[in-house]
Amino acid sequence: YRHWDHFTGAKRSHLFLATVETGAIRDLTPNDPHDVPPFALGGDGGFAISPDSRELAFTENLDEEPAISVSASIFPLDLTTPAAKPVKVSTSKGGNFSPAYSPDGKYLAWRSEERPGYEADKFRLFLYDRAAKTAKDLLPKFDNWVDEFVWAQDSRAIYFVSGNEGEAPIYQAALDGKVEKITEWAGEYSDLHPILSGKLVATKTLVKAPSEVYLVTYSFTPDKGEKFNAPGISITESVTTKAETWVTHINDDLIDQLDLPAMESFWFTAKDGTKLQGFLIRPPAFDPAKKYPVKFLIHGGPQGAWGNSWSYRWNPELFAANGYVVVMINPRGSTGYGQAIVDGVNGDWGGKPFTDLMAGLDYAEQHYPFIDKNREAALGASYGGFMANWILGHTDRFKCIVSHDGMFNPESAYGSTEEMWFNEWEFKGHPWDYYGKPDAENPFRKWSPMMSAKNFKTPTLVIHGQLDYRLDVSEGFQLFDT
Repeated sequence: YRHWDHFTGAKRSHLFLATVETGAIRDLTPNDPHDVPPFALGGDGGFAISPDSRELAFTENLDEEPAISVSASIFPLDLTTPAAKPVKVSTSKGGNFSPAYSPDGKYLAWRSEERPGYEADKFRLFLYDRAAKTAKDLLPKFDNWVDEFVWAQDSRAIYFVSGNEGEAPIYQAALDGKVEKITEWAGEYSDLHPILSGKLVATKTLVKAPSEVYLVTYSFTPDKGEKFNAPGISITESVTTKAETWVTHINDDLIDQLDLPAMESFWFTAKDGTKLQGFLIRPPAFDPAKKYPVKFLIHGGPQGAWGNSWSYRWNPELFAANGYVVVMINPRGSTGYGQAIVDGVNGDWGGKPFTDLMAGLDYAEQHYPFIDKNREAALGASYGGFMANWILGHTDRFKCIVSHDGMFNPESAYGSTEEMWFNEWEFKGHPWDYYGKPDAENPFRKWSPMMSAKNFKTPTLVIHGQLDYRLDVSEGFQLFDT
């Protein structure tokens, strides 16, 4: 009855076909009780038209109750026959998104997740042969997410972006599954546009610069050159020449006025021996002889990551600007380090992710002598808000905490959210599944910040939005009142 930030009412989104020559408009999903395509925060629109305009493919979740499902499928529809019905071509039980036809019309590709109910399963690149009516995982050994992709103009390859260890480079996948890493420069790429063989236009963002347009050029020779490794796959790099040209300079005048320190990367060993990554940004006009307070930023998701990208929401450079060292850790649950790390937060919200964060901060304190470990603030939003609340009851090392849209009471959060599938996956079931069992065996209570209220001592700023229906404002009220 409500979703994200509004009450849904009786209306549903349908796909319509508008014929340019006549202006005729046709409802392609008449009498459909579902939103087509499903709700998404940006992206490609959830549909694609074949090169000959005779077929359209779209994403739809046919499950009766969208509040407990993320199982969207891919449906091509024959546009030449008004009586034609959509035919499902995806087979996975999880989410399937971003359909895209090859320019020659032979293939349909999309991003696919295997496990139902899990929005953060590995996003695989699926390839459907329209003539043979067969689909396959194009990159079965590639262990990071395919975040965005686009077809090469000759239909012989697909370009895609994949987050990896704080960066998001561009890769090329041939139709036989061979992967080439196109970019080697820092930053996160997106909005890919192949223009000619060996040329690609894309936007790129850095932690100290918002998006600008870049021209990437490259050429291949078979099986020569160095090797790059990504989780689960050895990538033979046969690009012999590559260059990047910075095309737009819209923000130069503003950026040039600012002292924006570089983001530094460090690796540390978690409590169980796992190698994890963290980042640090020094304040402007940095003086190594001084001691600086710390803002310890905790990312949301929980399946997300800090990296080399600009943000209009939580901007690390802005947090550092008034004289703080910013420390950011990618704990269990973070993307860009293989799916096992992503899955490491499931059912363990206050476990390894908490000890990972503390171990990462310990490492920073030990290896950066300008950190004043007696003046540290923890700040987090969404899952980061949950972790801020968890920290509140499990350590006194911080002088203050900022909890932004955080989960405080997982049982009540389940009863007030509009995306119940999320809580059911992350807390391994429904609250009533655990009634009568000890709290230690009940994830909704074992990982409840509320249950540690007797330990709360740290001054805390509570921020919450009235229109955050995924984590209702009542979670903020409960924390504040407690």
